[in-house]
This record gives sequence, C-alpha cells and structure tokens, in this order.
Amino acid sequence: MLAAVGTAPRWLAEGEAAEFSAPTDLTSLRQILSNLPIDVNLVPTLNRRKRLLIADMDSTIIEQECIDELGVVAGVGDRIKAITVRAMRGEIDFANALRERVGLMAGLDATVIDLIVRDRITLMPGGKALVATMRAHGAYTALVSGGFRQFTTRVASLVGFDTDEANDLLIENSKLLGRVGEPILGKEAKVQALHRFSAQKGIGPADAIAVGDGANDIPLLQAAGMGVALHAKPKVQEAAPLRINHGDLTALLYLQGYNRQEFRE
Repeated sequence: MLAAVGTAPRWLAEGEAAEFSAPTDLTSLRQILSNLPIDVNLVPTLNRRKRLLIADMDSTIIEQECIDELGVVAGVGDRIKAITVRAMRGEIDFANALRERVGLMAGLDATVIDLIVRDRITLMPGGKALVATMRAHGAYTALVSGGFRQFTTRVASLVGFDTDEANDLLIENSKLLGRVGEPILGKEAKVQALHRFSAQKGIGPADAIAVGDGANDIPLLQAAGMGVALHAKPKVQEAAPLRINHGDLTALLYLQGYNRQEFRE
C-alpha cells in the first residue's frame, strides 16, 4: 500500500507500506499502477491520527456475512445470499432486504448462533492489530453493524472493541421468530453513531476513521474524517474517500501514519 501524503518518502513497513509527497489528483498514478497489487490513497498530514474508529462487521471485521451463514444452516442459503448481494450493492432497500431474509429463518434453533461463531466465522486479517493499536494510542473503537447483536457482542469481544451496536434477532423459546427488532439499524443509524460517539468523546467526525464494504456504509464513510472502503463493492469504492483492495485492516493504521514498529496485537 502507498499512502500519499505531503511528507518526504519513507517506509512505514519495509516492502509493504510507504508514504510520499503527491499531487492532489491521484487518477493518473492509480491508472499507472492499476495492474499491480498496490493501494494508492491521498491523505492530509493534519489531524492524521484519528481518535475514533467506527467499523462495520460483516465482510469487514469478519470475513463472512452472518446472515448468509444463518441461511446456509437453515437450508435457504442461496436465496439469502442473492438478497444480500443486491442489498450490499445498493440495488434494494437495506431494511426491507433484512426483514425478508430474517423471515426466511423463522423457527431456526437459536443454538446455531453458537455453532456459527465457533465453526464458520473467521476474523479479517489485521483487525486485532488495528483495534489494539488505536486503543493503545487513546482512540475509542466501536463495532457498528447492520447485522445482529447476537454476533457483534462476540466479535467485538474477540477483536477488542470498546463497544458494539447492531440489530436484534428476535428469539422466543430458543427459536428465531423470523423478525428483527425495530427500528432497524441501517445507514442513517451508522452516521448517528458516528456523531454520538464523537460528541461523547469531545471530538468531531473529522477525528474519526470509518471502514466498511457495503452500500449502507457509504454515508458513514463520507461523514468520517477518513472513510475507507475495504475490499468493497464498486459503488462503495466510487463513493468512499479512501479505498483498500489489496491490503488488510492494518492498512488503516498506515493511512494514519503508524509504522509497523508501533503496532500492538
């Protein structure tokens, strides 16, 4: 990854991440490097290290979409995945898509959640280092997901986040009811979380870095001081100020000017 900034060229991690002075237009440079596995981003030198991290969960902090994994176990995986793809591309309304997918899982035994977390969920590389490093330097970290609290609480604990927010799968007698708690946490709620956490910490949205991959993350990415599209859908990459297609979550540390020696695990 190359983080283009107004400073002299230097390696943040030998052979992995470097920063260098660059013009304000990276279009030509990105075109030149388009066939190479290199991320190129332009970031300002001022207020570079952020004091708040707002992260999406599915396909961002973890490598899976939890609702898709529930669908596989319920025997409706293909139907749910098709809806998920359309929702993340922004082709259909997120809230209605969520209600439709959850409805397909009515009657599923809630104990499958434990099995999915144990056997089917894997963490995105670099997530623990991202969170631990930012927390060690005084930042507050929040996992804010359009997914489900039954997953975010566990993932947040595994990765080390300070807090988490998500939707609630309604369960009765250890069975999924096929409904999600209202109001649904979607794109507007993610932006509200950014402003709320910023106010609580006495900072502004410009002091935050946000990361996500889906269409419902776009307003959040555009509202934060650094908004990073991570291995994201084309629509998200076009809308986000920054994008990472080759690196892992530690790329967010390089964007903030951290070098490898400063990383915590």
